[in-house]
Amino acid sequence: MVDQLQDYKQHVEPDFRVRLEWQRDLHFTATTTVGYDLDFDANNQMGCMPLEALLMSLAGCVAIDMVAILRKMRCTVDRYRMEITARRSPTPPQRLESVHMTLHLSGDLPEEKVARALKLSQETYCSVRHSLREDIVITVDTVID
Repeated sequence: MVDQLQDYKQHVEPDFRVRLEWQRDLHFTATTTVGYDLDFDANNQMGCMPLEALLMSLAGCVAIDMVAILRKMRCTVDRYRMEITARRSPTPPQRLESVHMTLHLSGDLPEEKVARALKLSQETYCSVRHSLREDIVITVDTVID
């Protein structure tokens, strides 16, 4: 299995650039180098809060890894959905203390392959997960329909 994944994420850009521009109040727009925008708003009216974007990035990273890995395992993924709940510290810097992900998948997905794909994502491939503090407790439930 590891041999099949040798080329996974091999063509990754080593450097990133993002531009952030203040719009008004506590509303900012971040733009990627290819032009995708994401609005941040501390008041959660004109965009998401930065911590929500972090959770969305974690969800996206795990999802991309898992679907790519499951496809390399010759599994058929018909549906993939994730729900995330997180607990944050009440005192500054109000960082994440724990994250719980519930993955809902359907298709031709043997449990052992789903578990292996999740393990590979969390332990090897998910760059967002590996960019977070190690003491954040992250738990995952998988539901195969």
